[in-house]
Amino acid sequence: MKNSFPQRVAVIGTGYVGLGTAGLLAHIGYQVTGIDIDPAKIAQLQRGEVPIHEPGLEGLLAGQEERLTWTTSYEAITEADVIFICVGTPPGPDGTPNLNYVTSAAASLAPFLNGHAQIIVNKSTVPIGTGDYVQRLLEDHSPNFDETRHRVVSNPEFLREGTALSDSLYPDRLVMGGHPDAVDYLARLYAPLIEQTFVPPAGTPRPDSYTRPAVVRTTLQSAEMIKYAANAFLALKISFANEIGGLCERVGADIQEVSTGIGFDGRIGHRFLQAGLGWGGSCFGKDTQGLISAGREHSYAMPILQAAIDVNYRQRQLVIDKLIRHLKSLKGKRITVLGMAFKPNTDDLRDAPAHDLIARLTQLGAVVTAHDPVAMPRASREWAHLTYTAAADAATALVRADAVIIATEWDEYVQLNWSELVGTMRRPLIIDARNILRDALPAQVEQIGREAAHYQPEQVLE
Repeated sequence: MKNSFPQRVAVIGTGYVGLGTAGLLAHIGYQVTGIDIDPAKIAQLQRGEVPIHEPGLEGLLAGQEERLTWTTSYEAITEADVIFICVGTPPGPDGTPNLNYVTSAAASLAPFLNGHAQIIVNKSTVPIGTGDYVQRLLEDHSPNFDETRHRVVSNPEFLREGTALSDSLYPDRLVMGGHPDAVDYLARLYAPLIEQTFVPPAGTPRPDSYTRPAVVRTTLQSAEMIKYAANAFLALKISFANEIGGLCERVGADIQEVSTGIGFDGRIGHRFLQAGLGWGGSCFGKDTQGLISAGREHSYAMPILQAAIDVNYRQRQLVIDKLIRHLKSLKGKRITVLGMAFKPNTDDLRDAPAHDLIARLTQLGAVVTAHDPVAMPRASREWAHLTYTAAADAATALVRADAVIIATEWDEYVQLNWSELVGTMRRPLIIDARNILRDALPAQVEQIGREAAHYQPEQVLE
């Protein structure tokens, strides 16, 4: 393994992480085969269609057609020097990550391992100890397994949906955990990324201040823990901002000014201190629950993480409470929800706060209209169990609404002519759950962690 150099790559899984990994490695010069058991998804990719919304990804993949192939067959493993496992690990009912996709991928690739050096890289977010488990699965399912040639490395991803390309091409750190020989092998694969010798894609230029990523070489267990701990800490920061924001509302302070003030402390920083509707998506909730579950397995309580989760989901009810305080009963009221994806610049609906808002509003008797710039087609499939009317555009969604909730901070919503649009509402009430509105408006505006501006509408449309 020490004397060879990786040339061909296989990537198992074509979700956000898998597609980003495949596109990155093809761009820096490798022959990459993407593998997925979903024939429909592979057919899409073979037609040049990207099944997810991620800015810049479609252009990156389109520019690497000679280096990228897509298949449902695991036979590509026989030629691969490095095999990345990039499959989902959704939480189970008790918060424990479901490893079925990881174990299935490992068992499926194992028979195709052969006599040359191959390392298996786990990029999926997995519980501590999973790398050792995958190593055992390879031993059990591969007739050609050789522990000197076939090793498992943990190489967690730290991508943010919406900025995944930039995060992939210009990472702040690369974490690689496993046997030193296997880590060296993966580092050679990443050499163009570490040294930043590649030509940046046209749509994702290298930041002027960027130099190169830090490289963290460690054990399997530490690498797995680094991923969980990083996401849990960021989740803590968001929940802390929201908890302080709740007190700010009661004492007359402004959470945005408070966050700015404390963020100048270099030990704290400004990032992830935005109060609002709380986190969503596939990472923070799952990873904090995953750590709590790991602690439970080892009889170790983690009350700080549990409190972060409790505060986060309390924010969703807080928005409903603000609405009820103004409208009293919600029965028959027309409520507009702007934003369905859990964050802007993605169509990912996993654990999106808007889902819980729509479900609760409907339960309380409201008539819900919803809009999102990119996520509505996906919502029509994944949220078929919810009752709402999909609006063609944000302006239409506001017509004769009794209130609007801004649930996702899309730029499109920031740039709306709010002064004009509130005139089309039945009642000019805005619950700005992402604190994106800055200008005074002829409306009652409620934000998170800021004292609400008092406004008495001149008339109510009937």
